[in-house]
Amino acid sequence: MANDAAGLLDHLDVASAHVVGASLGGMIAQTLAIEHPGRVRSLTSIMSTTGHSGLPPAKPEAMARLSTPPPTEREAYIEHSLVSQRLFGGSGFPFDEERGRRLAGRAYDRGFYPQGVARQAAAAIASGSRREALAKLDVPALVIHGLEDPLVPVEGGLDTHQAIARSELLLIDGMGHSLPRGVWPTVLDAIQKHVARAS
Repeated sequence: MANDAAGLLDHLDVASAHVVGASLGGMIAQTLAIEHPGRVRSLTSIMSTTGHSGLPPAKPEAMARLSTPPPTEREAYIEHSLVSQRLFGGSGFPFDEERGRRLAGRAYDRGFYPQGVARQAAAAIASGSRREALAKLDVPALVIHGLEDPLVPVEGGLDTHQAIARSELLLIDGMGHSLPRGVWPTVLDAIQKHVARAS
C-alpha cells in the first residue's frame, strides 16, 4: 500500500508530499517514509504505532468488538457501527450520532465487505515492527495520539515518537481511536504548523 502511494505520486507527477496517515494509514505513511524517504517532506502519524511486538495490545473489549461480525442488513449494520464508534471514540468529545449514522450508511453503500476488517488487522500484524527503520528516518514527523485509544493504545504513539528523532508529540486527552469534530481544530492546527515548519 505504501508502494501504491508512491505510484500515485508518480502518476500525478508529484516529486514529494506532506504525508498524513491515521490508524493503519499511519503505518502505511510510516512505511512510505521508510521505503521512499525522498518522497516524504513531512510525516504525520495519527493514532498509529511502530508495530513493535512488546507494545500493549488493543483493549479486550475493543478487540472483541472488532472481531464481532456485523449484520448484513443495512439498518442493522448502521446500528452495529454506532455501537463500535461509541466504544472506540473516547470520552472527551460529544458523539455525533447523526454524522456517525451517515458515515456508516455511506460505508455500507460503497461496499459491504466484512472480510476487509480482518484483512486490515492482518495487514497491521504482518507488517511487523518498523521501530528500527523509523529510528533511521531523517524527516520531520508529528505524532498525534488520543490518551483514551482502546484499539491502538497510546503506548504505540509514544513508541513512534521515541523512535523518530525529528518528531514532535501531541497527546490529546479524551480522544480515542477516532477523529470527532471537536478534535479537528487541534489536529488541523498542529498539522498546519508542522507542515509550515517542514516547508
